[in-house]
Order: sequence, then structure tokens, then C-alpha cells
Amino acid sequence: MSGINKVILIGNLGRDPEVYTFDNGNKKVRLAIATTEVYRNKQNERIEHTEWHIVVLFRGLAEVAAKYLQKGSQVYVEGRLRTRSWEENGSKRYVTEIEAQNLTMLGSKRNENPSVLQGVEALPRVPEKLENEPEYNPENDPNPF
Repeated sequence: MSGINKVILIGNLGRDPEVYTFDNGNKKVRLAIATTEVYRNKQNERIEHTEWHIVVLFRGLAEVAAKYLQKGSQVYVEGRLRTRSWEENGSKRYVTEIEAQNLTMLGSKRNENPSVLQGVEALPRVPEKLENEPEYNPENDPNPF
């Protein structure tokens, strides 16, 4: 039996999509998506835990994301985990991302309901080290999986 590598998220974009265009014209879009779990502890206090996910989209999905998504947009994403590495200042660096296979835009249309963006300004930024990494080309990915 083969393994299963499937990720399903519903969350909000913490910033506008980052768009990269390759020499051949294909696009890659990177999204920073926040998912928040809300629960009550033993003292009946409301606890919120936000987890950040880096999602990458290619070709057609990337075109749609670049055109229609913005900070605060709510999305449903299906994809798979991908870990890749690169050399930086003599050190090997790694990042695990979600490579999207399906994207559905949720919520109301842009600017139709301003309440969609409430609370998003307080979300933390994804660490800078992910923003400055080298361009990624899936055709040249050295990872065997």
C-alpha cells in the first residue's frame, strides 16, 4: 500500500500573495495562510492558537490566486506537503510548504463586506527568511519525493 500525503486547510491570508514569474512565463504564487483553533481550557478560559502555513501554487492556480486573492481573503486549500532545501551562506536550509492541488475562494467578494478583514491586521508576519529564499523551479527540485 502506498502512503497518503494530503493537507486540507481553511484559513485567511495574512498578507497579499507573493507572485514569482519564471523565465518560461509560468507563475508561482506563495500564500501565508493562518488557521486559528479556538477552545476552552480547564479554567473555562477562551484560548486561541494560530498556526501559519506557507502554501505554493503553480500555473493556473497561481494565475487565479494572483488575480483574485488579497490579504484577509478566506480560502479552502487541498494539497500535499513538500520539503525542499537550498544552500545559504554555507548552511543547508530547509522549508516545508504545502503544494496546492485545489483552491477554493470562500467568503464574500472583495470590498463587499469590510468585516472580513477585521482582526487580520494583528496577525504576525511570516518570518523574513522565507521571503528572501532563491527562486524555486519544481522541474529542478533535487528532492526525490
